[in-house]
Amino acid sequence: MSGFAPGGEQASIASVTDRVRPVAIGAPVTSIHFLGPRAAFVGAEESVALVDAQGNGQDEISRVTVHDGGILCTASDGTRIVMGGDDGKLAALDAKGEVTLLAQDAKRRWIDNVALHHDGAVAWSAGKTAFVRGGRGEDKTFDMPSTVGGLAFAPKGLRVAVAHYNGVTLWFPNMAANPEFLEWAGSHLSVVFSPDNKFLVTAMHEPALHGWRLADSRHMRMSGYPGRVRSMSWSAGGKFLATSGADAVILWPFASKDGPMGKEPAMLAPLQARVSVVACHPKQDVLAAGYSDGTILMVRLEDGAEILVRRNGTAAVAALAWNANGSLLAFAAEDGDAGLLTL
Repeated sequence: MSGFAPGGEQASIASVTDRVRPVAIGAPVTSIHFLGPRAAFVGAEESVALVDAQGNGQDEISRVTVHDGGILCTASDGTRIVMGGDDGKLAALDAKGEVTLLAQDAKRRWIDNVALHHDGAVAWSAGKTAFVRGGRGEDKTFDMPSTVGGLAFAPKGLRVAVAHYNGVTLWFPNMAANPEFLEWAGSHLSVVFSPDNKFLVTAMHEPALHGWRLADSRHMRMSGYPGRVRSMSWSAGGKFLATSGADAVILWPFASKDGPMGKEPAMLAPLQARVSVVACHPKQDVLAAGYSDGTILMVRLEDGAEILVRRNGTAAVAALAWNANGSLLAFAAEDGDAGLLTL
């Protein structure tokens, strides 16, 4: 991926803005996923806009109603998107635009977290209760001490990390053994395993991350952010964790057995705006970063070189996503202005 220029002001760095295909979603977007050749722009309310990624006009947008209200959470494995809503429903959308109802909460509680495993298992939460449905379709439940803040499947084996107040519970749904508890004071929201299954990281309600080395539960304090971290993305190979929450991309090192313990993060692509969302390229050491002023940059991890994808001056960037082979980047701002970049 050539054409990167050293970091600097937008006017002086390399630009691919003329290669972006505008997509007029016309409504707030909260996340984007690719389903084969289609980009799925998930709206804040009710529907998903499916766009033919190889098309060249606005007529390829098809809207599919998935929920009877707000869409609160999404997860995708590339073949389906599973979504939870404030209507108490857990639903799946496939590449054909077909919707399947997976579950309906008996108490009509909000489904506010969801995670997928590569073997087809799905996890979701409502209030303090976490649910897991394995590949065979059997549901397991586990009640947490407080409201579930985030869910993640381990890369290997059917283990689920459930973030909540004062820590994370590691739950093996198919085993009778007691769950493992990783304690750290405060409210833990989103949670991620490292791709090598050696570390666990949460984004907290305060402007900080917290991590654990899973082999010995050693703590990793990852603080110093001016704002809450709302977006995390692992680099190809899992050597780095890129995060939002500052006026530069904060890049934590995870290549060694100690992860970021005792190390300072790198700071890439600084702007006079807060990073709102990050998305690492699936194959190369490159990431896309969206900012609160509408700017989008592609950044090379090795040296911080930048390419301008979208200029500033609009609503904050709300979502970014690469397709599976990294040849397409999709983005959307909070006002529904969106686009697709073919690389």
